[in-house]
Formats: sequence, structure tokens, C-alpha cells
Amino acid sequence: MAEKNFILRLKQGHQNAYGELLDLFSDKVFNTALGLLQNKEDAEDITQEVFAEVFQSVAKFRQQSKLSTWIYRIAVTKSLELIRSRQRNKRSAIILSLFGKEDQIHVSNNEPFYHPGANLEHKEMSAVLFDAIHRLPLNQRTAFTLNKLENLSYAELAVVMDISVSSVESLLFRAKQKLRELLGEYYEQNIK
Repeated sequence: MAEKNFILRLKQGHQNAYGELLDLFSDKVFNTALGLLQNKEDAEDITQEVFAEVFQSVAKFRQQSKLSTWIYRIAVTKSLELIRSRQRNKRSAIILSLFGKEDQIHVSNNEPFYHPGANLEHKEMSAVLFDAIHRLPLNQRTAFTLNKLENLSYAELAVVMDISVSSVESLLFRAKQKLRELLGEYYEQNIK
């Protein structure tokens, strides 16, 4: 009942409801985007875009899912759109380089990603972990990030990703296998 009243206040344009919405969800949206994008500035931009869309379209929210699920879905969609856009741009740059237009190539930043929440003494291990997560296929990365970093349940993940719970289980199983494979060599060499 409290969520329905809150959504009603949002739909009616109550300013304090928007403030509450930001207090409740801005960190969650930012962390979701950061986990997927692994870039603080991009995560901040996506967070702003998500809340701009939420504010513009809350009147159309039909409450077929929880408000948090709807907001996570917007955050994931916007993050994935940015990732896909960059992948298209990277492919275009490769094609341009094949035809001698190297001056138009955008060089990506391959510096290690250090999650701001990682302890100082665990920064290197955190960077290795996030590099491995970044190397997962996009759907596995999304499921893993939302489950392990945002603590979404399998059922919540299924709704956010618009797939079945068994598909979520499969994605997470494959993601964990791939991470074991990617991280195994690092831990053999560095952890004794």
C-alpha cells in the first residue's frame, strides 16, 4: 500500500516524492550502471538519464511490477544501449582503419577499473575481478552484476531482464564457470 501511495504522489508531481525517489534509488541505479559500464562518468550520465526518463514517464507506469524493478530495467536498458553503441563505434573504427582512415579512430581506454567501493588493500584483486566480469558476454555480465552486486533475486532478475527464472539460473551458472576459468590463472599465480 505504501508503494502505491508513493507512486501516486510521484504521478501527481509532488516535489518531495521526487526527492524521496532519488534518495531511495540513486545509489542503486549508479551502482548498477557502474557495474555494467565500469566507468564512473558514464555511470553518472546513465543515472541522470534514468531519472530523467523516470520523471518523464512515471505517469505511464502501470504498476505491473514493483517500482524498483521498473527503475532497474530502465537502468539496465540504458547501460546496455551505451555498451552496444560503443561496440558499434568500435567496429566502425576497425573498418575505417582497414581503409586507411586511422586518424578517425577513437582509441578506447584500457586502464584497469577500480571500483570505488573496493578497499585500498584489495584494489588490484578488485580490478582483476571487474576485468573478468567485463569480459563476460553481455547477458551474463548483466545477470551477474545485478545478482552479486545489487543482490537482486533470481525472480527479480527474470523480470528486469525479461527472461525466465530458469534462463537466469543458466546465465548465472555460465557466468560463474567463465569467471572461474578467467580468474583461475590469476589466483594460481598470485594467491598462495
